[in-house]
Amino acid sequence: MGNENSGLHEDLNRGLEERHIQLIALGGAIGVGLFLGSASTINMAGPSILLDYAIGGMILFFIMRALGEMSVEQPLAGSFSAYANEYIGPLAGYLTGWTYWLNWISCCMAEITAIGIYINFWFPSVPRWVSAFVALALMITINLINVKAYGEFEFWFAIIKVVAIIAMIILGLIVVFTGIGNGGKIVGFKNLWSNGGFFPNGIKGLLKALPLVTFAFFATELIGITAGEAKNPEKTIPSAINKVFWRICIFYIGSLTVIMSLYPWDKIGTMGSPFVLTFNKIGIKAAAGIINFVVLTAALSSCNSGIYTTGRMVYNLSLQGGAPKIFSKLSSTKVPKNAILGSAACMLIGVILNYFLPARVFTYIASVATFAGLFAWFMIVLGQMKFRKTLTHEQIRKLKFPAKGYPYVSYISLAYLVFVFIMMAFNPDTVIAVVLGPIWIAGLIICYYVFGINKNVTKKKNSVVKENHN
Repeated sequence: MGNENSGLHEDLNRGLEERHIQLIALGGAIGVGLFLGSASTINMAGPSILLDYAIGGMILFFIMRALGEMSVEQPLAGSFSAYANEYIGPLAGYLTGWTYWLNWISCCMAEITAIGIYINFWFPSVPRWVSAFVALALMITINLINVKAYGEFEFWFAIIKVVAIIAMIILGLIVVFTGIGNGGKIVGFKNLWSNGGFFPNGIKGLLKALPLVTFAFFATELIGITAGEAKNPEKTIPSAINKVFWRICIFYIGSLTVIMSLYPWDKIGTMGSPFVLTFNKIGIKAAAGIINFVVLTAALSSCNSGIYTTGRMVYNLSLQGGAPKIFSKLSSTKVPKNAILGSAACMLIGVILNYFLPARVFTYIASVATFAGLFAWFMIVLGQMKFRKTLTHEQIRKLKFPAKGYPYVSYISLAYLVFVFIMMAFNPDTVIAVVLGPIWIAGLIICYYVFGINKNVTKKKNSVVKENHN
């Protein structure tokens, strides 16, 4: 048990401080979806969407505690890919690493493309490809400097999102309780149950929205990846994970409660971003510009994290033998420069293709990313269950950050993820992921055996076992 037994011998620099980890964890869970996409989930479930976010937040907490247990014992940037390799098997580590890599590559393609649209809000004459290219170049440069530069940018990007949400909640509550901005008429919370009740679309609406709510929380697992470069993982990782559930309750449930109190739930999707509506109600004329700035920084943050994550995943895959050896090379500042540049090149190709290929092609790529998030979470829980089986009672007793409620919460989490995957098949927007996700996995498995990656990975693992015995 411990880093030396994993055999991956990562040589990254521990430059991320506690404040970086806390905000990376928080920023990962708050994306563009909350500011622009929350209207679609509200339309599906009505006010009962609050229950969805509470359920999803609880499952997220269970999964992050499972990840935290392993991350504190073995703080590796390869995180759940390295744990899958170690405790489930080399094929599982390979599948997890490359699937999660694709997840972030496709997310970044979408975010970089969106950056062009956000910049056009202020500068309509600037070609979108120019904005996209400049943004990508800037984020690559930040990631190549050192890990602290990445952490610093993430810290401030997350602060902007947090300030926007807190401001919206406070201003919204002022309207709810005082009637300021509503002609002096106190709004109260009656909109939460007066338009068809709390469950206007029944339990069916609640269940239908569950996959989209789950997707909103993807990227929180970044906590595990930062463990490999955290200054004091034994302190910072537990602290960040333990605060995740409550922060999600405040930011998601708090902001949506305010929005649905101010406006009838069935009117929200027809009038643009719920956040813009709320700021407008207070009389802030620059509301659209403020939210555009927030979603621009959220997109940059996602791109920044994508470059960081894909670089670390490919670096770790290279150490496992599941990626070319060249990607294990570190720069003088201890960042995996080749892995970062290789991943960023794939993002750039995607952005270029985005201007020539039909939108449907990118819908397919995004669908696989949706599947990839679920797959990563599933492997986190499965990996932790296998990890536990390698430990004696005495070792379990000495775990620094044990997952509470094991093994029951692990079974609940796995059942939830399978249920969400099944529910995706009943939604025309996500059914494609149910088809393409398994095809992607099958393609990776074929490559694993056809290109002899299996022999390379096994050879690496055997040499590590031999080394540890010596």
